[in-house]
Amino acid sequence: MPFLITRRAGILLLLLASPLAAQAQTGGGTSMPPPPLPGSTQALTQPDVRAQISPQRYTILSSQLAGQITELTLREGDRFKEGQVLVGLDCDIHQARLDRARAAEEAAQRKLSVAGRLDQLSSISRLEVDEAASQVAMLKAEMALNRTMVEHCRIKAPFSGRVAAKYVQRWQYVGEGEKLLEILDDKDLELEMIIPSRWLTWLKPGHPFSLRIDELGRDVPAQITRVGARIDPVSQSVKVYGRISGKDDGLLPGMSGIVNINPAQAGSKAAQEGRGE
Repeated sequence: MPFLITRRAGILLLLLASPLAAQAQTGGGTSMPPPPLPGSTQALTQPDVRAQISPQRYTILSSQLAGQITELTLREGDRFKEGQVLVGLDCDIHQARLDRARAAEEAAQRKLSVAGRLDQLSSISRLEVDEAASQVAMLKAEMALNRTMVEHCRIKAPFSGRVAAKYVQRWQYVGEGEKLLEILDDKDLELEMIIPSRWLTWLKPGHPFSLRIDELGRDVPAQITRVGARIDPVSQSVKVYGRISGKDDGLLPGMSGIVNINPAQAGSKAAQEGRGE
């Protein structure tokens, strides 16, 4: 009987010692790092933030009237200057209407002048004078309308830039409102990124950062310019905009990369402002 009790006690001690030994072996290996503190730099820079380069000025030019394209020499990627004619439409009909309205307006002006002299001689009724004046006003309005139509035959560049897309060809007939060209200003670029909304406690306009451009394999300096007006409550994120510091002709709209923002720079900048530097 004493032998059975001793044997049972030994088995019980062996079972209790096995988990402790396994725990000791596990503790001797590589341990998991502690989670970052909420206020530390590691917690703020943990998510990867990507930014995309976008033009601040871009638009799609459409035809304001129907007609055949008679002038279109630009190709995708070509540069142009502000005020340059990008697309020209056949304007013979509209020009003829303008010439006719101008001739009719000149004739009406002469009739009104004669009516005025006859009115001084009391040889014409006042009603006839008013009708002559109304005819002149109507023809002036018609002439202004036709002049506007002629101006719409030539589509000019609203700003300097490059052709991003070309939707039509020369000699093609287009309808009113049809897309012609997509243009952009590649010299006035900005950065768009989405960051965690909790970063707004330290990220303000003027904060410097760098962007690693995937297409170029190099870093470019930048700084925050403005913060979006609304936070996404689901993802708890907000859109932020920035601009490249200095001039870099190698950048193109659509390029993107990973943002490197150092929260410590926010504290150093605040300290400099406090010292009046």
